[in-house]
Amino acid sequence: MTQKLSLAAALLLALGAALWFGQPRTPAMTDLGPLAASAQEATTSEAPSTAPLPEVPDMVLGTADAPVTLVEYASYTCPHCAHFHDTVFKDLKKDYIDTGKVKFVFREVYFDRSGLWAAMVARCGGETRYFGISSMLFDQQKEWAASEDPATVVENLKKIGRTAGMDDATIQACLEDAGMAEAMVARFQENMETDKVEGTPTLIINGVSHSNMSYEDLKVILDEKLAG
Repeated sequence: MTQKLSLAAALLLALGAALWFGQPRTPAMTDLGPLAASAQEATTSEAPSTAPLPEVPDMVLGTADAPVTLVEYASYTCPHCAHFHDTVFKDLKKDYIDTGKVKFVFREVYFDRSGLWAAMVARCGGETRYFGISSMLFDQQKEWAASEDPATVVENLKKIGRTAGMDDATIQACLEDAGMAEAMVARFQENMETDKVEGTPTLIINGVSHSNMSYEDLKVILDEKLAG
């Protein structure tokens, strides 16, 4: 089951990318509950921000008028999502997205701070670099997300960002963008509730929800939609 992440917790998550350096090391949380609670406590005396949140666009591949729209909900720290991208997505892209049959929409899910930071690094490269960085995050998930030390995770993510052509200052600025983190979490929660997503990966194919599946099973569904 997914867990909801408060906007106050999102602020701490974003700022934490910088604050972990020089701070006493603590184990990374895999459950956002305690972090959300501490964030609420830390912000109870503060007035809520009234500044408008930045836009968080969907990341899309394929032609806008493709007959089938496939929305994937996935977390960069989800092993099943990494497996899906290794065994399904590459063929899906080659056979259906690149041929104009499917419009693919990728929506990030944040189970933990590492997943949020990874998404912020992916978005840091802009739309042109997003899916390239996304592929690296999934392909190298076992390496960059393995540590329980947040500072190590952040440094691992910076290495991926550097490989994608960004410098440290750019990556750091993206990780410290609390407004963007808040907007990303707000959009994530809205999308998850609207589509009633409870786990990852979840696939929404022309409005119908499906759980994780093999490429062979996905191909059957897509071909039926295209034939109809």
